[in-house]
Amino acid sequence: MTPRVILPGATVGVLGSGQLGRMFAIAARRMGYRVHTFSPDTDTPTGQVADLEIVAPYEDLDAVRRFARQVRVVTFEFENVPAETAAAAAECSQVRPRGEVLHTTQNRLREKNFLASNGFPLAPFRPVRSLEDLTRGLAEIGPKAILKTAGFGYDGKGQIKIHALSAAEEAWRRMNGQECVLESWIEFEKEVSVVAVRGVDGSFVHYGVVENDHKNHILDITRAPGRVSPELAAEAIEIGRAVLEKLDVVGVLCVEFFVTTSGKLLINELAPRPHNSGHFTFDACVTSQFEQQLRAACGLPLGSTELLRPAAMSNLMGDLWDHGEPNWAAALTLPNLKLHLYGKMSARPGRKMGHLTALGETADDAVATAIAARNLLLP
Repeated sequence: MTPRVILPGATVGVLGSGQLGRMFAIAARRMGYRVHTFSPDTDTPTGQVADLEIVAPYEDLDAVRRFARQVRVVTFEFENVPAETAAAAAECSQVRPRGEVLHTTQNRLREKNFLASNGFPLAPFRPVRSLEDLTRGLAEIGPKAILKTAGFGYDGKGQIKIHALSAAEEAWRRMNGQECVLESWIEFEKEVSVVAVRGVDGSFVHYGVVENDHKNHILDITRAPGRVSPELAAEAIEIGRAVLEKLDVVGVLCVEFFVTTSGKLLINELAPRPHNSGHFTFDACVTSQFEQQLRAACGLPLGSTELLRPAAMSNLMGDLWDHGEPNWAAALTLPNLKLHLYGKMSARPGRKMGHLTALGETADDAVATAIAARNLLLP
C-alpha cells in the first residue's frame, strides 16, 4: 500500500532541539508545516523557531507519547535520543527514520558490527569490556590504535589514542569501565563524507562527496565538491546507497569515510540525520539536506541536490567570543558569504555557535573566502 503523504499544514515533531533541528524547522515552516520540538532544555535553537517547544526529559515516556499524539510524524535531529524514547513515540505516530536505525547508529559497537556483517569497508576493530579485552585487542590489531566509548560519542568525545601496549592500563582506567571499541589506527590522506537521502518509496539522492578538515576532532572546514577522483566518488556514493538500503533508512544519513594513503575508502562513522558537513546545502543546493529530511519524513518526492555553485562551510566555535563579540560587519563585507547563528545563549570553547557558508567560482575560492571571513570576525 502506498504510504499516505503528509501535506503542508500538518505538524511535524522533532526529538532534539539543537542547531540541526533549527535549520530543519526553518525549512519546514517555509514549506507551510508546523513544528513541535521535544527536549529537556528550554529556549533552544530549535525551540526559538518552532511553533511549540516541549520541555521534558527524554525518559518521561508519557510526555513523549503526548508529544507524538500531537504530530503527524516524528523525526530526529540528535542520534543520542534514547531508543526507549523513539519506541514510545512510535506507539502514537510515525517515526522516520525508524527507531531501530537510531538504536544501531548511536552505539559504535552495534554500528561497526552492522557494517562488518554486511561487508562494508572499515578499519579492524575489537569490542572492549575489560582490560584483558583491551590488551588482547592491541595484540591482535596492533599497538597503535584508538579506544572509543561504545555509546554516546560525537565530535571526538570519548576517545583515547594508544601508541603502545604499555599504555593500555592507563587508557582503560580513564574509560571508567565503560563498554568500548578498539579501532586500528588508520594512516589516511583525507576525510570525506557523503550526505544522502532515501525516500519512503526507496528513491535515493545524494550531495556528492565533500572533503572535511577537522580541528580538535571537530569539523572545521567542508569543501564541496571534494578533491577526489570520479572513480572514488562513485564508489563512496554507492557505499552510501547500500548503507541506507541495508538500514532501511527513510530520511537523511551521512557516511563519513577515511581515504587511506593507498586510496582505499574506509567507513569511519554513520549519522542518521542531517550532518554538519551538509550545512552548505542550505545555501548552495536546489534542495537543502534539511528540506530533504522533511520531504522524506512526510512521504513527498525528494528534491534536486544540484550544487548551484562550489561552496565551503566553516564552523564558528565558542572560542571566537573569547575577546568579545565577533566583528560580524567586517566579515559580511565579503559578498559571497552567508552567516548562520544558532541562537545559543552562551559561548564556550568547543561549542558550535554557528557557521559561515561561502560560494565561489571554484571550491578553492570558496574555502579562501570562508577562512578570510572567519579571520575578519576576530575583534
